[in-house]
Amino acid sequence: MLASTVTTMQDNSAHGEDSFLSKDLGNGEFLDVVMDGVTGHGGEQASTELRDALDAGDLNNAKGIVQLLSEMNEDFYSVGSGRFLLTTVSAVLGRGDNVQIISAGDSPVFLINKDGHQKLSGHAGGFLHVGVAKAIGASEQFVQPAQVEITPSPGDRLLLATDGITDNMTIEELTEVIRNAGTPEAAASTIEDTIKERLQEGRVPETIGVRFRYDDRTAIIRYF
Repeated sequence: MLASTVTTMQDNSAHGEDSFLSKDLGNGEFLDVVMDGVTGHGGEQASTELRDALDAGDLNNAKGIVQLLSEMNEDFYSVGSGRFLLTTVSAVLGRGDNVQIISAGDSPVFLINKDGHQKLSGHAGGFLHVGVAKAIGASEQFVQPAQVEITPSPGDRLLLATDGITDNMTIEELTEVIRNAGTPEAAASTIEDTIKERLQEGRVPETIGVRFRYDDRTAIIRYF
């Protein structure tokens, strides 16, 4: 696996329902995951239980992750009947020369490089979160997650984020910050400072809704 560096950022003060996992699998391989529990629907419990299951699992490929998500969906639905224990999940598994992206719900994953950005999964920006219906626990019939595979190149950067990030900064703004920052930590610091400033002002760019959306915010930023 191509060498990479990673940082995580989280402010869970709004609802306490985001979770994340950034796991070093050895030999440069990794598992990065963000989960956004659905507010008012047992989101904290769902995202935490899913994080712990992913952390404990011996996950060697996308098939293994999808199987685990199917099992967790069955468990959540058996308790909550699609109304309780709901969470989105976006997982990025780096194995060998490739990176596999598995996503259920609306937490986006972006590939960012000198050419711009590419959305690999999820939905970003605005107040309509069309991916919630595909969240883990939402349906008795497990909805197959979206899957993408890429081969990263030196200089490529990955962003996994929950909507507390993408509702308050445009992807163009995020791309500029991540592309220009020398380290993942520097990018995360600029993103956090920008969002805190907008929280104080109560406003965001008109293209993403004008008014600041106060929500948990979580991101994983990885540089190759």
